[in-house]
Amino acid sequence: MYQSEYKSKLTTPEQAIELVPARGTLSMGMAVSEPPALLGALEQRIKRGGIEQLRVYYSHSTPTAARTILKYEYMDVIKPHAFFLTAPERELMQRGAQEGRRVVYYMPGNFSSMPRILAEVGIDAFVVMVSPMDKAGFFSCGTNGDYTIPTARIARKLIVEVNPRMPRVFGDSAVHISEVAAIVENETPLFELPVRPTTELDRIISRHIVELVPDRACLQIGVGGVPNAVCEALVNHKDLGVHTELMTPQLAALIRSGAVTNRHKNINRYKNVYTLAAGDAALYDFLNDNSSMELYPVDYVNDPYVIARNERVISISAFLEVGLDGEVNAEVVAGRQYSAPGGQLDFVRGAQLSRHGKSILTAYSTAAKGKLSRIVARIEGPATDPRADTQYIVTEYGVADMRGKSIAERAQALIAIAHPDFRDDLYHQARELGYL
Repeated sequence: MYQSEYKSKLTTPEQAIELVPARGTLSMGMAVSEPPALLGALEQRIKRGGIEQLRVYYSHSTPTAARTILKYEYMDVIKPHAFFLTAPERELMQRGAQEGRRVVYYMPGNFSSMPRILAEVGIDAFVVMVSPMDKAGFFSCGTNGDYTIPTARIARKLIVEVNPRMPRVFGDSAVHISEVAAIVENETPLFELPVRPTTELDRIISRHIVELVPDRACLQIGVGGVPNAVCEALVNHKDLGVHTELMTPQLAALIRSGAVTNRHKNINRYKNVYTLAAGDAALYDFLNDNSSMELYPVDYVNDPYVIARNERVISISAFLEVGLDGEVNAEVVAGRQYSAPGGQLDFVRGAQLSRHGKSILTAYSTAAKGKLSRIVARIEGPATDPRADTQYIVTEYGVADMRGKSIAERAQALIAIAHPDFRDDLYHQARELGYL
């Protein structure tokens, strides 16, 4: 019954992109759901002088955006308003700094708030990659619920790029053809996230973390070597649940191992809940038409009070540096914005609101090939996680629990898990700060 409407809205990328205003606001699907044909057509319109000034609101760009609209030569008309920085934004910022120009407008904030912020900003056009339409007229965005689904629904013009390789999943994961202004078709491989090999150091840290994870725990696990090692080490646990920001190949492997049943969750029972997925073709195939996989917008998945409705929530994320008072920076390197808070604080808070829940932040004890300590007297960057919110800090040297500890006790606990080469200096700095 929707085929005639589909045909009436089917067009070319060049014609569809004319729905984007020459001056206004644009948002695009995040990560895997960035639409290459539409972004390529937008680049051609920029080259023709058809764009005057476009504020682009988005998170986590990929090479798709970098090789089309996020080129330095377009920064007079494209104004990137990024909520999470990756390599394209860092390169743009570096070139802009060399010429004394601001070319990227970083938008600080917790991931859970992004749909609301974009609704308040007002989005003229939204472009996104979706699966083919089903018989009820719905297009699924199987890899991205996050801000993608909510913003697609409130944008003044929704333009979709249909790719048969985009998985179709369950949950609140789709937009209806009645909401769509234009449709283009383009089959292309999905963006794949490189996998960092697991090291022996990752496995050492993972052993400390796994001791904190009980059977029946509900997991949120991030990306990286340590989270990958944790997934590998949890295969002998029983009746685990998943309510996570990011679905990865390693987490999918844990689900397939049988360790995850979701039967003891209080909400979305028997379902693996996530708000975005990134990995390889095998992951996307696993997601497709799998009724155990439920995708929801980030203002649901990352809401601390939603997270807390499950018991024994264990949140595992990474940090860049932690101060001796327990304050954590997970987004700034050498004084420069490197990434963003993402959903880290959402889950730090949600896990601790959960009955028997635990928030775990982890990293190697050193950076720069051992030249720098990640445990410092005071953090250099902003407080991604305020000291009042942090709980477990884990390095290869052990676990420090911040809960119920004075500043002096926190400093002592963190010095004990710092690299031995830095412990004396940290002790003296703690004395100078009046912590000890």
